Amino acid sequence: MLSFKPVCVLTLLVACSWAAADPAKSFDAPAAFGARPSISDMSLSPDGKSVAYIAPTTGQGSVLVTMKLGTQDPGKRALSSDGKPLRLQGCRWVSSDRLVCFVYALVKEATIGLMPVTRMVAVNADGSNQRELTTRTNDYSRGFNLYGGGVVDWLPEEDGSILMARNYLPDDHLGSHLGSTAEGLGVDKIDTRTLAVKHIEPANPDAIQFFSDGHGSIRVMATRVRHGQGMDTGITHFAFRLNGSREWRPLSDFNAVDGSGMEIYGVDRDLNVAYGFKKKDGRRALYSVTLDSRQQEELVYERPDVDVDDLIQIGRRRHIVGASYDIKTPEAAYFEPTVKSLVGSLSRALPQNALRVVESSVDEQKMLIFSGSDRDPGVYYIFDRPAKQLQTFLVSRNQLEGVKLATMKPITYPASDGTQIPAYLTLPPGHEDAKGLPAIVMPHGGPSSRDSWGFDWFAQFYAARGFAVIQPNYRGSAGFGDAWFEKNGFRSWQSAIGDVLDAGRWLVHEGIADPNKLAIVGWSYGGYAALQSAVVDSNVFKAVVAVAPVTDLAAYKEESYYWSNYKLMSDYVGDGKQMHEGSPIEHVDKIKVPVLLFHGDFDRNVNVNQSKRMAARLTAAGGKCEFVEYPDLDHQLEDSAARADMLRKSDEFLRKALGM
Repeated sequence: MLSFKPVCVLTLLVACSWAAADPAKSFDAPAAFGARPSISDMSLSPDGKSVAYIAPTTGQGSVLVTMKLGTQDPGKRALSSDGKPLRLQGCRWVSSDRLVCFVYALVKEATIGLMPVTRMVAVNADGSNQRELTTRTNDYSRGFNLYGGGVVDWLPEEDGSILMARNYLPDDHLGSHLGSTAEGLGVDKIDTRTLAVKHIEPANPDAIQFFSDGHGSIRVMATRVRHGQGMDTGITHFAFRLNGSREWRPLSDFNAVDGSGMEIYGVDRDLNVAYGFKKKDGRRALYSVTLDSRQQEELVYERPDVDVDDLIQIGRRRHIVGASYDIKTPEAAYFEPTVKSLVGSLSRALPQNALRVVESSVDEQKMLIFSGSDRDPGVYYIFDRPAKQLQTFLVSRNQLEGVKLATMKPITYPASDGTQIPAYLTLPPGHEDAKGLPAIVMPHGGPSSRDSWGFDWFAQFYAARGFAVIQPNYRGSAGFGDAWFEKNGFRSWQSAIGDVLDAGRWLVHEGIADPNKLAIVGWSYGGYAALQSAVVDSNVFKAVVAVAPVTDLAAYKEESYYWSNYKLMSDYVGDGKQMHEGSPIEHVDKIKVPVLLFHGDFDRNVNVNQSKRMAARLTAAGGKCEFVEYPDLDHQLEDSAARADMLRKSDEFLRKALGM
């Protein structure tokens, strides 16, 4: 039985690495670029007088810092975790003196392997009165309580109470009043100070999400549809309630496999509608549907070129005010006039930067703004609406203050079939017109993802070290509609890998890259693409760096064997001859260039054995391969020292392999 008591280990750390960098020290590029952000997940209190943020400590550890605005308060360390295994993921104010924090861990179980576990805790701004909000389990509970819950409604008018989705396990405490048959996800109103609980929605074994109207009323419920054996089908059923009713009515079905149907994302009480995403002409568009007997759908926003990717929400009630999308740079469409005017004014004050409203006070007179760009890792600002004053507050990466960063330029290049592939080209600072540079093709992970314009510590490091870097949004990437996505980057790997190889060929054709100094570097699916590119054509790249790569498609599918998404994952990766043809590990004899592999041994996304076996086979086949394993780290290698080590080793490897 899994025993998990996170509050016991969330103790105060005395030494924290959130001080500013020492400018007298010489610049250490791997350490500076590999460092975790010095400030992340900042939050503004409901009264607008305090902020809280997460700062890194050693390893994967973090500390919650709270600070009074407009004072000389240096900040208080209210809560911390050492990352072994618990990690603070973020905290948000639930009142003007109290916060709710989200905690994450990977726990190893003998049969299943690595299991993700989340928990929620509440704490005062001064670190006192720590309380665990997740439902408790005991020796009589059936199963593992992996999901620690989520906030459904922050209840701005209530002092420290929230509506929380909580997971219940049946308790076989027979013959005792402690026993309970409640199972699944329900909604409770919980006082985070006293843990007094009022049950709002009964536990439902099929429920996966609840949506509030921002005023304490649950209006929409999402349930998963499963096969008879309990396996996920990828279909989510959404149901809604009429105002004042307790009866659930069907609203929509969404199929994650083919993207059909409407996926609900939020509710607007004033308009009495739910907002969701639905395909239109093969691209994701934003719709609204009335939460009444008519269930009238209306197209809210669409793009003729890319998917609409998310809702924009503002205020303590998460009021829906717009939608975001990404063409060459991140863009936003606001359909609330006052917010559109406000963001427009802020954008004029911060030109060339992408900005977002992170949070606001309850009265929305104070706002926390984040602004960043390709050459700016990001700055937090405090905006006083009545005074119309925008005050610079804190930078997100103090290690890079004063460092000249490279420009990330949106481009397109032709694939071998003539298709124009969108990409981003980053050239070394001061060498924007240089030719014959050492260069790197850097395919993104996912593959159901995409690269976007903005600060990228991975690409910026190599640019700082003199490399040109191109990041292709190859066919199989998300965000460009169904036709571009094809069957995803695994099932359509020939198209994806072809586009990745053509990125390298284009760099050489344009004279940007020296053909003898061209490498490929990728993480996760990007690491898979790096290795598979060397299999398909060993003449394009002269060196391969792969971080946490998939190397064996059949083995990758089996990593989900004990989970309910096993069939979905299996179908996503594919079957038949592509299991052999699309697996780099089956073709190590075709890889003629040096390979460097990095992997954490606590990686749940891609098992470390994928790299271990690849390294062994490459070596046995006479190939040049180095393998670096990081103990106790997962897919993201979320450790400043490990990331710095990876950057330093990869830079040295590339320089040697490319004869630099």
